Amino acid sequence: MQLHYKNCFARSITSCAPCPLPSLFLLLHLPSLSVPCCIPSSKRRAPRHHLSHLLFSSLHFFLILHLLVHHLSKSSSVMDNTMSAYSEKLKEMSMLSLICSCLYSKPHHQTISRFDDMEVKSLNKRTSGQAFEIILNSPTDLSPDRPQSLYLAAHRKEPSLENLQKKLDAAEERRRRLEKQILKQLSEKREHEREVLNKAHEVNNNHSRLTEEKLNHKLEVSSENRTAQLSALKQRLREKELHATEVRRNKEMQSGLSG
Repeated sequence: MQLHYKNCFARSITSCAPCPLPSLFLLLHLPSLSVPCCIPSSKRRAPRHHLSHLLFSSLHFFLILHLLVHHLSKSSSVMDNTMSAYSEKLKEMSMLSLICSCLYSKPHHQTISRFDDMEVKSLNKRTSGQAFEIILNSPTDLSPDRPQSLYLAAHRKEPSLENLQKKLDAAEERRRRLEKQILKQLSEKREHEREVLNKAHEVNNNHSRLTEEKLNHKLEVSSENRTAQLSALKQRLREKELHATEVRRNKEMQSGLSG
């Protein structure tokens, strides 16, 4: 990247000025300082003669500009305040900042990648991260036979008979698997219902058996009680009959003795 000393210094002066000062003012009054210099790449180390030449040229440029501003501040009454402000700024500026402003120029955008209809550029790094700029170009060829991108070509590829057959086989396999799963679920459900019914029948049978046993026991107890009551009643009737027979015999004996 090729630069000029006067352009670098004019940019550094106008950036720190209190009021706008055109760079053309410096370029018109300093025609002899248009000395081009080639700043090497950041990956390579700058030679020593380039740095020394740049240092002395910048110092010479600084002194000439200071004398010019001082002369203009004395001769012109309109730009008195502006020139005094520039003089103060020049006094405050350090030689290191001047040299850095000449060495480091404004970074340019670097193209990372370029496609048929898109260009990606890397912007300046920020505190939040890396920024990119995407530029979309309008397509120049709108015919249907133009070459498509890989993404569109992959999506618009005509399916072959083998792929269709594989998809059909896979769908049939999924259908069979789903059918088997449904049948298995139905069989498990029926088996569960059968188990529930068997358990219900077993509970009912147990309840019926227990009820029948209780009824039979009650019938047996009642029949035994009835038999016992009948035998007791017969016993009492026999005793009464014997007592009546004894009473009649005693009466007959008493009547025979009295007669």
